[in-house]
This record gives sequence, C-alpha cells and structure tokens, in this order.
Amino acid sequence: MRWLIAAWLLLIVVALAVVVLPTPPARAQAGDEDAYSELAGSALTISPAAFESVRRGVEQLAISGDPRAAAVIGALHDGLLYARDDRALFIQQPDGKYTDARTGAPAPDVSDDDVKPVRVNNAVRGAIDEALGVLQLFAPDAPTRLHAASAVFTSHDPAALPALDKALAKETNPEVRRRMQQAQAAALLSAPNASQSDKLAAVTTLRARGDQDARSQLAALAGQSGPVATAAAAAVISIDRILQIWSLAESVYYGISLGSVLLLAAAGLAITFGVMGVINMAHGEMVMIGAYVTFVVQQLMHAYLPSLYAFSLLIAVPMAFLVSGGIGVAVERSLIRWLYGRPLETLLATWGLSLVMQQVVRSLFGANNRQVDTPGWMSGAFQLGGLTLTYNRVYIILFAFLVIAALMAALRYTPLGLRMRAVTQNRRMAAAMGIRTPWIDALTFGLGSGVAGIAGVALSQIDNVSPNLGQGYIIDSFMVVVFGGVGNLWGTTLGALTLGIVNKFLEPIAGAVLAKIVVLVLLILFVQRNPRGMFPLKGRAVEA
Repeated sequence: MRWLIAAWLLLIVVALAVVVLPTPPARAQAGDEDAYSELAGSALTISPAAFESVRRGVEQLAISGDPRAAAVIGALHDGLLYARDDRALFIQQPDGKYTDARTGAPAPDVSDDDVKPVRVNNAVRGAIDEALGVLQLFAPDAPTRLHAASAVFTSHDPAALPALDKALAKETNPEVRRRMQQAQAAALLSAPNASQSDKLAAVTTLRARGDQDARSQLAALAGQSGPVATAAAAAVISIDRILQIWSLAESVYYGISLGSVLLLAAAGLAITFGVMGVINMAHGEMVMIGAYVTFVVQQLMHAYLPSLYAFSLLIAVPMAFLVSGGIGVAVERSLIRWLYGRPLETLLATWGLSLVMQQVVRSLFGANNRQVDTPGWMSGAFQLGGLTLTYNRVYIILFAFLVIAALMAALRYTPLGLRMRAVTQNRRMAAAMGIRTPWIDALTFGLGSGVAGIAGVALSQIDNVSPNLGQGYIIDSFMVVVFGGVGNLWGTTLGALTLGIVNKFLEPIAGAVLAKIVVLVLLILFVQRNPRGMFPLKGRAVEA
C-alpha cells in the first residue's frame, strides 16, 4: 500500500513538472536535423552521392519552415557554409569568425583548420535557387510572401507543395493566403501522384482566378481523359468568357484614356473656334509651350526647391496656363485681330506662326526631347479585376474632366463667361450693349491658349516633350471640335470620348493606322449629314 501511494505521489509530481515548468525550445525538428546532416555531405566526401546528399538537404531545409533555413542556404549560395567531421555546420562571418548554422550562436572555438567548405555543383546550385524562392513564403513581410506565392504559381513545381502546406497553415493575410492557395492548386495539377479529388479542387481554384495565367495552366490538361480534363476544359471555356468581357472593358478604358487626351488638347480650341471662328493652326504649339513650361518648372524646383519637387506638376499647371494664355493674348492683339472674317488668311498666318514658334523653341531648348519626371504619386499601377490601371492615366482622365468642369463653371458663372456667351450668340447686339468685343476676343483667345498649356502639362507625362509635340494633336483636336459641335463643351467632351473609344475598338481589328483612317472616313460621312456637329451653337459665326 505504501509503494502504491509513493508511486501516485511521484506521478503527480512529474505531471506538475511537465505542466508548470517551461519546455526548452527544440533547435530543430527531426527532419531538419537530417537536412543539416545531409548538407555536410560534400565537405566530407567529394562524390556524386555527396552532392546528391547536399541537394536533398537543401530541399528538406527549404520546406522545413526553420527560421534559420534562409541564412544557411544563403551561406551555401555564397560559399560561406562549412562542415566539421562530426557533421556540424558553421557559417563564416565577414570578420572570419564562425557561428553555429543551427542556432546562430557564435562558435569561438572553431578555427579554419577544424572545418571544410561545403561544395556545390550545378544541380545543387539549381536547388539553392529554388529553395531561396520557396523560403520567401515564410518571410516576415506580406509583400515578399505575395511575390513568392506568385513565383511558385508561375513555376507550378510540385516540389513546393510541402512548403506551401506549411506556409498556408501559418498565413493570416487574406490576399497572400488566396495567392498561396492558387499556387498550391497549380502545383497539384502538375503533381503526378495527386489524388483526383485534389486535382478537381485545384481546377475549381484556378477557374475562380480567371486570368490568362490560370487559363494557360488549365489548357495544358487538354487532350487528356478523365474527370479532371473535363473539368479543366469547362473551366477554360468559362475563363474565355470572362477574358472577353475584360477585353471589352479594357478597350473602353483605353478609349476613355485616349478620349481624355483628345479632350484636353481640343478644349481650348473649342473655345477660340466657337466664339471667334478662328482656324488656329498654332493651337498645337500652345500645347507644346505648356509641356516646356513643365520642364522649366521642374528644373527650377530641382535646383532651388528640392523639398517641394514632388509637387512640381501641381505648380506647373497654373504657370503653364499663365504663360500660354499670355502668349495667346499677345498673338490675338498683334496678328489675329486684323484677320477676322478672312478664314483662309487666318489659317495661313497661324500655320506660319506655328513654324516660327517651333523654331524659337528649338533655338532655346534644342531639338532633342526633354525629360519631364513623373512624381511618385503618379507612378505605378493597380489591379481592378482583370484591368491593370496605371496611375498616370487615371490622373489624366480625372484631370481632363476637372478642366472641363472648371471651364463650364467659368463660362456659366463668371462675368467673362457671360460676355463670351453674349458675343457668341450675337456680336453686334453685344457691342451695342456696351461689351468691348475686341477685348472679349483677346481674353477668349488667351483662355483657349491657357487651357492648351494645361493640356501640355498632362501630355508631358505620356508623350515626348519636343518642339513637334503639338503637331501630333492639332488634326485630332479639329476632328473632335467639328464632330462634337463647334463651341459646345458638352459636344467636345462627348466627341472626344466617342472618337477615342471607337478608335480603340477598331485598332485590334484594322491596326492603328487603318483604324485612324476609318475614323476619319466615318467623321467625313457624319459631317456631310450634320455640318454643325452633334451639338451645334446658334450665332457662333464671327461677323466682320
């Protein structure tokens, strides 16, 4: 009886010790110990079997999830991993001293005579490269893990499945976890020994992803037999439908992007042509001046205000408006006002002026393209479903509509806008009411030129800043203005977006050049039936 009581007391003491006392952390799991041991192979024996042992050790360590694995494999990659006769591994530090590869603790008693370098061959180098990529699945920061999961999805290597399983068990970030699941599905479809149920689940996962990469991996199963191939074929058909929808959405987006560029270039021309009836062939040069103002502003801020350089584009917008607008007022007062009612002479004079302005810019800045930097807040892109939207294009679209909204508000709610609308509707009556029509003409021309300068700021982010910048937009600007209705900003907006979208839908079918020709032919046919555009204004002709 006493022995029984003593045994029970001893059992209780042992149980309390297990529960209460902290358990020392294990240095490595059993599989990890085998990996460390195999890594020492080619240091102790130089043979094909030893190199194969090292390769297996690298693969085992990569999928172990051991926090020291990256450091050990990185040291092997750099030739800094050493082994001792007892198969202990050490990493040589920059100062020549050694640390224990398993624990990371210093090993002051280890000297160069005690260890030999772990050698590698091409097969081991390939395993090291793969292992370093797989180990990023366990990186502390989410972006690195996300990039690693994408890389595994692209390679769809079944050897990464054990590491993916361990990484998924620890992953808490929803986006990274979803990408790891997709990588796991891609690897399962390439694994010859995966079960049919696992492969069917993998097909469902890739079908839900629904992009071109997923389609390519599912299409690789075509020609096979069985339920997996049937499910993959159905998934490919479903993904093709989704991709067609995203392709249409992409064409619409690129059309809106092109339309916003045309809208910026044509907005100022809509004002000058609508109120004054002046065929201004130098309008493109006003756009070019705005782009060069942006270049000058960036150069000055880089030299004198580097702390505000990120806001250089925001500062360039009003500066481009003032410079281009001032030049526009000077051109109207010195040249255009003598040619009202003579459209042919106006066209020739402004065309000659455009050549002069181009040559002046070449003399001042040279004929080479000038570099205009894109600020950090306009760089990069983001995903919207199946669309990749670049920030600079998105900002230009928003900027174009903001400019049009500001112009409409100015024409509707300001005294200048009231007088401009009065002159547009009836010049003689406006003059009889005391409106100084010559100055309205000058300010209107300056306003249109200033808006063109603002367009140059935006175009400097997507086009080359050169003396010929404006020549690429002058014809398109006239097309937009005539199609929408001369002098009507709503018509100009709708015309620019329509031409942009139609052009982008035709480009995949006919090519860029032929698409532009088709758009021009359609525009000619439209103008024959509607000479004043979609939204014509009344009383817009300038009287002599």
